[in-house]
Amino acid sequence: MPLLSRVHRAAVRSRRRRTTTLAAVLSTLVLFSGTVAFAATGTPTSEYDLKAVFLFQFAHFVTWPARSFRSENSPITIGVLGKDPFGTTLDAIVADELVGGRKLVVRRYQLVDQVDECHVLFISASEEPRLPSVLARLKGRSILTVGDTKDFAAQDGIVGFTVDKKRLKLRVNLAAADSANLTISSKLLRQADVVRGQGKR
Repeated sequence: MPLLSRVHRAAVRSRRRRTTTLAAVLSTLVLFSGTVAFAATGTPTSEYDLKAVFLFQFAHFVTWPARSFRSENSPITIGVLGKDPFGTTLDAIVADELVGGRKLVVRRYQLVDQVDECHVLFISASEEPRLPSVLARLKGRSILTVGDTKDFAAQDGIVGFTVDKKRLKLRVNLAAADSANLTISSKLLRQADVVRGQGKR
């Protein structure tokens, strides 16, 4: 069965119960293909369904310093800054999931100043006019910044989504990750287009 069909079927099943199957399928695609094709917007495997699964999977492939958590029981927080393109998909994906013994929670922020204890932060396209100032406010904090605006990783965001012929790809800015004291697994880096600060490879 084609990979996209398997993702599509998993997405349908996940909407009826939990999304563990979909997450597992996408994890395999991240590790072994590095790119994922998606269907037209509005289908169960739309672009933002897949991006939501990637946000969940990043929690498995990133290590945060201990000081990023208030306590041993603190959750891993996945945040969305600005206009939320995910709807309920992201909440459904992380529901009842654990990573390293920690629960995952989703929070939404309208302003960068509202971002408190957050570990993965998707910066929406609605924030593009303010992106340099948003990233400047987050600089030095151990937050995996993720976005899909043009040249996101080259502008010191950590993980940028790019789309080429309906295939979703990743760009990772290692200098920005180092600055945030984050360690990204080599399993993920091998499948990404690595940028080393200021858009240089």
